[in-house]
Amino acid sequence: MTYLKAMRPEDLLKPMPGGLCSPVGGFHVDPTRAVDKALITHGHSDHARPGHGAVLATQETLDLMRLRYGENFAGTTQAIRYGETLRLGGAEVTFHPAGHVLGSAQICVEAGGTRVVASGDYKDVADPTCVAFELVKCDAFITEATFGLPVFRHGDPNAEIGKLLRSVALFPERAHLVGAYSLGKAQRVIAMIRAAGYDAPIYLHGAMETITRYYVSRGINLGELRAVRDASKAELAGTIALCPPSALQDRWTRRFPDPVSAFASGWMRVRARARQRGVELPLVISDHADWDGLTATVAVTGASQIWVTHGAEEALVHWCTLRGLEARPLGLVGYGEEDETPDGDVSDGSEANTGGLPLPSGER
Repeated sequence: MTYLKAMRPEDLLKPMPGGLCSPVGGFHVDPTRAVDKALITHGHSDHARPGHGAVLATQETLDLMRLRYGENFAGTTQAIRYGETLRLGGAEVTFHPAGHVLGSAQICVEAGGTRVVASGDYKDVADPTCVAFELVKCDAFITEATFGLPVFRHGDPNAEIGKLLRSVALFPERAHLVGAYSLGKAQRVIAMIRAAGYDAPIYLHGAMETITRYYVSRGINLGELRAVRDASKAELAGTIALCPPSALQDRWTRRFPDPVSAFASGWMRVRARARQRGVELPLVISDHADWDGLTATVAVTGASQIWVTHGAEEALVHWCTLRGLEARPLGLVGYGEEDETPDGDVSDGSEANTGGLPLPSGER
């Protein structure tokens, strides 16, 4: 395709009060306020907000937004496949896997021979519940920096699952409660537990049911799942149950026999955070790239400009500058850790938005 003039990266995407805006394309990426045209990287509530005039996203992200916000979360919606290119205004837009959660995408915007990639949230390690991260060569790369400090090296997530299962074996009379974010983290943890050979029923807090059922509908086998509210206290001895992190400090935990409190998060690398939350068994499992993942990705994109957003921006900018890359923090506000209770979580988990439907089991 021939363009009349070369484009600068900031002509393709630029930070605005409402988020990243494309002047040439006439749209926003993950806007923090309602806009006419929104391109959404993934379904977490700090990136996917309701109220836009038109939304373009992967089918999974649209489905997850619909589950969370209702049928009328946007004026119109359009699904885009990974690798599919659409013309929007004076730009071409392509979505590529981000490896963050089900349906997550990096968004590539190209015009005038210039390519800018907005990463959204991403990770470069294996995840059985979503498509793996895909490297996209570009001129400017907009990267998250949630864990953009050298202290954050997450290690092997399978080793963390092994730690959990050893504790379950060591304390067969106790229930293990694993705090995990309701979209992505919870389903990944379940899949990893299954991959490690654990085949007993896993119990879910009510707030986990709707999204977990959706994951299963997309062909992700999570084994036999049961609702906590349907089990007696005696039945819950020796079991694993997943819940939103906030529920770990809620009266909901009283239904479990002598529970062990665990929390699956990259933040558990900081032991002070675990102590502050009263977490007995911290599990360092993150759906974001760690320091090594961030720097490795930046290094291989081929981008000469690196824009850093939502996280420890200055440290990653400094790392890039030392290596001769033009880097700057974007200072966008409104992004952060996924909300802990976006799905109608209540203290006892008995009134979640499940529509009275049974949980999926391994036989279905």
